[in-house]
Formats: sequence, C-alpha cells, structure tokens
Amino acid sequence: MTPATLEQALDHGLSADEWKSILRILNRAPNFTELGIFSVMWSEHCSYKSSRVHLRTLPTKAPWVIQGPGENAGVIDIGDGQAVIFKMESHNHPSFIEPYQGAATGVGGIMRDVFTMGARPIAMLNALRFGEPHHPKTQHLVSGVVAGIGGYGNCMGVPTVAGEVNFHRAYNGNILVNAMCVGLARTDKIFLSAAKGAGNPVVYVGSKTGRDGIHGATMASAEFDDASEEKRPTVQVGDPFTEKLLLEACLELMATDAIIGIQDMGAAGLTSSSCEMADKGGSGIELDLDRVPCRETGMTAYEMMLSESQERMLMVLKPGREAEAEKIFRKWELDFAIIGVTTDTRRLVLTYKGSVVADLPVSALADDAPLYERPWQEPKRAAPLGPVPAPKDIGEALVTLIGSPDLCSRRWIYEQYDTTIMGNTVQRPGGDAAVVRIEGTTKGLALKTDVTPRYVEADPYMGAMQAVAETWRNITAVGATPLAITDNLNFGNPQRPEVMGQFVLAVRGIGDACRALDFPVVSGNVSLYNETNGQAILPTPAIGGVGLIADVSRQATLAFKAAGETILVLGETKGHLGQSLYLRELLDREEGPPPPVDLKVERRNGEFVRSLIAAGRATAVHDISDGGLLIAVAEMAMASGIGAELRLPANATPHAFLFGEDQARYIVTVRSAEADAIMAAAARESVPVLRLGMTGGSAISVANKQTPLSRLRDAYEGWLPKLMSAA
Repeated sequence: MTPATLEQALDHGLSADEWKSILRILNRAPNFTELGIFSVMWSEHCSYKSSRVHLRTLPTKAPWVIQGPGENAGVIDIGDGQAVIFKMESHNHPSFIEPYQGAATGVGGIMRDVFTMGARPIAMLNALRFGEPHHPKTQHLVSGVVAGIGGYGNCMGVPTVAGEVNFHRAYNGNILVNAMCVGLARTDKIFLSAAKGAGNPVVYVGSKTGRDGIHGATMASAEFDDASEEKRPTVQVGDPFTEKLLLEACLELMATDAIIGIQDMGAAGLTSSSCEMADKGGSGIELDLDRVPCRETGMTAYEMMLSESQERMLMVLKPGREAEAEKIFRKWELDFAIIGVTTDTRRLVLTYKGSVVADLPVSALADDAPLYERPWQEPKRAAPLGPVPAPKDIGEALVTLIGSPDLCSRRWIYEQYDTTIMGNTVQRPGGDAAVVRIEGTTKGLALKTDVTPRYVEADPYMGAMQAVAETWRNITAVGATPLAITDNLNFGNPQRPEVMGQFVLAVRGIGDACRALDFPVVSGNVSLYNETNGQAILPTPAIGGVGLIADVSRQATLAFKAAGETILVLGETKGHLGQSLYLRELLDREEGPPPPVDLKVERRNGEFVRSLIAAGRATAVHDISDGGLLIAVAEMAMASGIGAELRLPANATPHAFLFGEDQARYIVTVRSAEADAIMAAAARESVPVLRLGMTGGSAISVANKQTPLSRLRDAYEGWLPKLMSAA
C-alpha cells in the first residue's frame, strides 16, 4: 500500500516529531490506514499525552475502591456484595457544533462506559457551561443540549437526577457538556476490558458501522477557529432505543461466564477498543474487516477503524461460547459478528478484501504514545480585593442575586429530564445533592457535580480544592458519607504555558483535597484545547462525587420544616467577597482571590453536621456556597414556603456577612428546645456556631427589612424561562 507522508500526518493532527517517532517505531512509513490509527490513538483525547504525568499524582486507592482509573469506569464497594460503578466524560466540541446529537451521544457514551463493566445505570448527572446569556448562539445551544440530554436519557429509562449550569462569556466559543453516569453491580460480576489469552474469538455487537464520527477524537484534540462549523460531519448520531437493547443484551450475557473482556467502542471506535483491549491483556488481535457490519456501502478500512458510530461494543469470548452469545444478541435484534481472534503476537493486524491493510505493534499505539511534560508557568494570581461598597438595600440586592444567571432556578432544564423513572429517586434536582435509593435496601447514594470556574481562574490550586470540598460538603449536607469522585478536567490549549500552569496546579489542588477528605479519584476524563481563536474557557475541573447513606429515612433536605425553629450557621463567617457573585452581579467586578479552603476545618465541620443528621437533630440542612449565607437561607425558605427572621451579629459588616462566600459553612435548622444543647455540642467539637434567627412568616427579614418570598420566587423562577422564550 502507498506510504503516508509527513503532510498527511500533519493534516491528521500529528506533529513532525511524532511523525519521526512513528517512522522509528515501524522502521518504515505507515500506510494511510495505519496513519489514521496512529493519529487517533496518539490524539490528546485518547492518549492523555499532556496530562498523564500529572494525573499519576492523584490519590486513587482506599479500602472501598475496587477499581481505580484505567478501566472504562471506577468501582467502589458499598457493602452487601454491591458495587457502584461511575464516571464522567466530556462531549464539548461535538455539542458546540451540533448541540442535540453532541449532548445525546455524550450521554450514550458514558452509559456504555458504565454498563460495559456489568452495572445497570441507575442515575445520570451533568455539568454544563454556556456563554453569555444574550450571545447569539447561547439560547440555541442551551435548547439543543438540554433536549439531547433529555432525549437520550429519557429513552434509556435512566433518571437524570442532578447537575449544574453556569453562564460566562469565556464559554462563548466553547461550551462544556460533561455527563456522568452511575450504575449498580455485584462485586463478583464486574467486567474488565483486558483481552487475555490467544485463540479467543473477538466479537462485534450492537449497531452497524457508518461514516459518522470519523476523526471525532482528533477534533476533540484541537482548538476551534472560524471554520469549526465545517466539522459538523465528525459529530456522531445516537439511537437510544438501540442502546437500550444493547444494555439489556450485554447484561443478559454477563449473567453467564462467557465473556473474557468487553469494551465500549467510544472515541476512536474500533481502533481504540481493539488496541486497548489487546494492550491491557498483553495479547494481540487480528481483525477481518470484511466481517464488520456496515450500514453504508464501499466503506474503506480507514473509515471502519476510525468511525465513531454509536451503540457498539467489542467483546472477547471464551472459545465455544459464540453460539450462546449470538442467540442473546439476535433475540434483542442487534448485530453480532465474529470479526477476529486474539493472538500472542502483541500486534494489531487488519485484513480487508484478502490483503493485510495494517500491521502494527500494540504497545506503540498504547504504551508508547507520546508523554509530554509540557512547560508551564504559575498563572498570575488575583490581586487582593479593595473596599467593596454596600448595596443601597439588602433586600433589593437579594432579589437581584437570586434572579441572576448562576443562582436562578434550573427548573426549566430539569423538568425536561425524567428525574424519577425507576422509582428510586428520593431527592430530585434542586437540593444539595440527589439521593437515589438502592432498591431492596435502606441504603441510598448521594450524587453531585460541582466546580466554581471563577475561583479556579483566580487561583487554580485553591479553586480546584474548593471544587472537591464543595462536592464533599453537598454530599455531607444530605447526610451521606462521601466515598469517591470522578472528574472532568476542562482546560484550554496545553501548549500555552499559562494554560498548562492552570492544569498542573488544579490537579495538585484536587489531589490534596482528596487526600485530606479521604475522597479518592476512581475515574475521570481530560478535555483540553477548549478554546477558539486563542480564547480559552475558564479552567473548569468538574468534580462528580458519590456518597452513601446507610438509611435513606435519615437523610436531610434543605427545605425549612416548620415555623418557630432556630436557624444556626455552622462554620466561621469572615465575609469573603473576592470572586463572589455579589461582586460580579451587583458591581460588575470579577476581582480578588477566591475564598480560602481549610480542609481540616471542612472535615471537622462536615463530620459534625453529618452526626446531627444521623441523630435526627437537624431538621433542615443546606451548604453555603455561591451567593453566600443569605442566598442559602432564601433557597431554604423558597423550597418550603416558610420565611425567616434573621439577626446580624453586632460587629458584622452586613453585606459582607450576608453575601460573602466563606467555605466550610452550613445553614442548619433545629428544634428550638434543642438549640442550646446543639450549640454546646458544636463548641465541644471546636465547630464555630452562630444563632442566626428563627423560621416563620412569609418573607425574609433582615434587620427588620422584609423581602416577600413571593417576590424572591418570581425572580428566582423567572429568569431562565424568560431567556429561553426568546430563543
């Protein structure tokens, strides 16, 4: 076959040095099909070539961790022979180009990562970032992404239970669509991807292969420019009804012992699945591409290997079990084809129309992929914040903030998702964390995604620590013990030292926070090159957390439960306004350092709150985060229809006290007869506690100034529908 050229390699996103490495490894020039295989396996999206060296520093082990990073998803033990399998991944570039299909196939892909390991998906979450609300593309992108997430998840019958959505001009040219899936499996029925042994049949199952998604992994490894719309053909097309059949067929086969290894055909499709399975199993694979089920005529070997058509799996079966497996997949009306065999050669060999069209060492595609320690520099830190003026009216400031883009109700979004299908959703979107009952038990999972990109932009290390701490705090606030996280690290171009500096320091912050909080990283994803014409997104290391509640009847919710209860603030309030929403939304300033994070204090305060919940002494709990203390109280009041009367400490600066975003704090309501005893218990544990006021009435009252809940609710519920009605 005709050798490929340097020019073709550059067109495939490889560098000149990487081309030289390929020539050295092969001792020859690759042909065009082999070049395509190298280009996707060595892409940033598949090889993590700029991030691997730093990701290795993250804590990934704990007594409850069964499987850490390196497989399709992470696995933790929750007792009683049960395991939770979960991961978060990005579909940013495709969703900007084609929002519905980009988001839909992101949901489908992350579900396959979970059920390919033997788990039935039980919950979906997401973390979304869009540009300025009134940017010409924003309404179209929001509408398409939300419809895509709902369309795929709803058809699969998996509830979407939590998420987060923010708006900022830094995402005008690159939105972020991060999807997280959580599944439940038996600890003795967890499936890995390693294709061990020689002479075992390699089986293709699911949908047919088409030309959609070719070079999707390469597109996700490059920044956008003005010609990005031309990349629309690289966006995959999803079919959730086929995926539902694939899910049921895989789980049925997994109930037998026929499978040696199984892998989702995700990014880079048949190429990545075959190479990674062979590499992990220490084997080789021979594939006969004439046997690959195709839905389009005349597909080349190059197209078949690089297609990212959805709803496909690659399996290695025990010899003699092919007929049993085929019967199951035919019953579910899915394609089933034996397309190859494992070998002991450690090579990927492809034949097509009777000829060998690729013959490559597996290690060159996986283990020997480039590994870069890119130069990085310390980002410029935000200068200390100067004086911040008080608002003319605290109540008016509260109304403005509660109806602002980052604090308003997300009801318009989550009501498009089926949040309760399966019947196990105990806490729906709108609280601190979702709670999903584990069917047949008293146990529940608490699930949440979090990150505050403006903090990370101002201080990547502190901001990333805060993202982990807030996830931990949200899970704690519903009464769960935080167990582990997955992450989705969204950054700009790593070849720019200032962007690489953001990444390096953020990974350090995540690692330090996870170690301090016993909250290991068990899976994750890196999405780089999120920039257009040199303009990068805010650094956005999204954290997805999972926690366990032993008894869901002991969970906490944020809604006030009755009038006449005492409102306590647990944690110290210093009135930190740097990078606050008060500063941005009321004064149009994005300045100052983010609030500092003290992980020992986070842990101490959180464990005390969890003890109150477990003992049934806290009637309502809400963590304090964006917007500060007064926003948290308003959210609790709106959720219940019960107002609050607050008294400020005599030495407090009102606007800093009410809107500052100090960390490690919770609003807790308790029965008034128990307030003194609970405050004394907090003091014994060295947890700062303040008696803030009482629940009651139909307004938020601060220093005798009342803001009706009806007015707050109108502002809170009105912003997003108004924005989208203009779409």
